[in-house]
Formats: sequence, C-alpha cells, structure tokens
Amino acid sequence: MLLKDIAERLGCELHGDGEIDITGVAGLEQAGPNEITFLANKKYAPKVKDTRAGAILVSEPVRGLPVTSLVSANPYLDFARTLEFFYAPPRPAPGVHPSAWIAPKATVGPNASIGAYAVIGEHATVGANAVIHPHVVIYEGARIGDDFTAHSGSVVREFCVVGDRVILQNNCVIGGDGYGFAKRKDGTHYKIPQSGVTVIEDDVEIQSLTNIDRATIGETRVKRGAKVDSLVQVGHACVVGEDNIICSQVGLAGSTILEKSVLLAGQVGISGHLTVHDNAIVYAQSGVGHDVEAGSIISGSPAFDAAAWRRAIAAYPKLPDLLKQVRQLEQRLARLESGAAQPNNNG
Repeated sequence: MLLKDIAERLGCELHGDGEIDITGVAGLEQAGPNEITFLANKKYAPKVKDTRAGAILVSEPVRGLPVTSLVSANPYLDFARTLEFFYAPPRPAPGVHPSAWIAPKATVGPNASIGAYAVIGEHATVGANAVIHPHVVIYEGARIGDDFTAHSGSVVREFCVVGDRVILQNNCVIGGDGYGFAKRKDGTHYKIPQSGVTVIEDDVEIQSLTNIDRATIGETRVKRGAKVDSLVQVGHACVVGEDNIICSQVGLAGSTILEKSVLLAGQVGISGHLTVHDNAIVYAQSGVGHDVEAGSIISGSPAFDAAAWRRAIAAYPKLPDLLKQVRQLEQRLARLESGAAQPNNNG
C-alpha cells in the first residue's frame, strides 16, 4: 500500500516520499524500510534516529533524518487505524456448527456464526452478525444485541443484558453470582440468592478471565464504551462508568460506583460502597477506601494525592536514619536537661 494512500485515508499530513510501498506496521526498533511505525510518547524520541522504518506517525515532522513523516493529531490512534489496513482477525463463516445447541425458544439474528459446542439457552436472544466461538454458553433469558463477539469459554448468565458491539474475550463471565452470604448463629453461612442481573452497555470490551457479578437485587452495570482488562473482579451492584479504563487485576467490592472516564491502573482495590468521580486516576496497587473527587490523581494504600504520595515514598527509605537521628537528639536533650537540673553547690 503506497504511503501517500495511507496518509490520505488517515487524513495525515505527509512529509517525504509518498511512493514508498508499505507492507506492514512495526515498532520503532523492529520496523524495516517497507514498514510504518509511530511515536506517541516523546520520551522515546531519541530512538527515532536509529529506526530503519520507511515512515513514522508523529505529532510533528521529523527533521534532519531520512525517515518520512505522517503528521497526526493523535499518532497512537492513527497507528491503530493503520494496523487495520494490514490485519483483520479471522471471522468464521455464518452458520451453526452441527455440535452447537440452540434451544427451541431461543432467537438468533441473521448472519450469525455459532461455533462448535456452543449453547444458547431457552428464551435467549442474540442479535444480528454475532460471532459465538466454540464452547460459549449463553444462559436462559439472556438478551444480547447486534455485532456481538464471544470468544471460547465465555459465559453470559441467565437474564443478563448485553448491548451492541460488545466483545467478550476468553473465559470471562457475565452475571455470575455475587458474593453474598448471611452468617447464622452457629457460624455457618447461608447463601443469599442473587436475584439481580448484569447489564453490559454498547461498545464495551471485557478481557479474558474477568467476572462481572450479578446484583443481589437490582443490577450491576458496565456503561457504554468501558474497557475492562483481564483478571478483573467487579462485585455485585457496581457501576462501571462510560469510557472507563480498568486495568488488570483490579477488584471492585460491591456497590462501588465509577463515574465517567475513570482510569484504574493495575491491581487497584476498591473497598466498596463509595464513588470514584469523573476523570479520576488511581495509580497501580492503590487501595481506595473513600470517595475520590473528580479529576483527582491518587496513589498508595490507603490512597491519597499522588504528588504527596511520591514525596512520601521518596522519604520512606530514609526513615530508619531519621529515627536514629531523632533518638540521638532525644538522648542529647535528656542529658542537657539532666545537667540543668543538678543543684549549684557554689557559694
């Protein structure tokens, strides 16, 4: 594909040779003369001088180097768009595999592909253009929209609702029972029926081995455009807001509310029954036990303002020496006070 054609399709400004035949996309250090790469983070800018790429997507033209530039307002986004020119995941042909089972009262929309040993339960509905890979299970009464993709091993439980253009990666569970038990007098636990549902809105992607639990009563909801990484636990009655980014190994205890455009980095824990407001960012391995203000950036466990946390963590290794100095000062002060307290025998 000629570079000038890529520039035109992306709407980028071309600086250099537009006749280069681009055959693929690669990273800065791996790209060859017929590949295009990108620079989204300026801290990697020194590596540009060593790249062998035929072209690079950047936010401003590269000066003094032979590499051709495609100037973009968002190089990372246009890198993703460029990848689509050269790679599309395989899509199974429409049809139902002979080993799949679709209940007599289930409804599946047109142009669907249902893989081997997939199961769609009674009264379940699946919209048009679905791709349901082998060993997917959709329970009774689930309602799923158009352009749904479910990879092998994923499960949509009974009566849950899934919107349009939702992607479930391998072995994620939508609507498993919330973790609810009442303690009896003898110390044993009585299971609380989880009568609610899970609702996944449009354009959500949920990665592998993630659980979005159903509510005890009411619903758990993942709102439009949220992206939830692998190995995430969303507890019962939580709300994951629009365009949230939830990274790997995050845990949300029950009734957590995440508002719009929240970012939770890896291994964040939320204690539940609290609200993280719009555009907040929580750094990796933080423990959150209180509401988080809109637009704030927090870190640590317990989490607090990230700038203050960085100063505190920088001081932490010095604490043993500081403690030693304080003890020495206390000893010196005690000696001075003891000397001052001695009676004056002169005279």
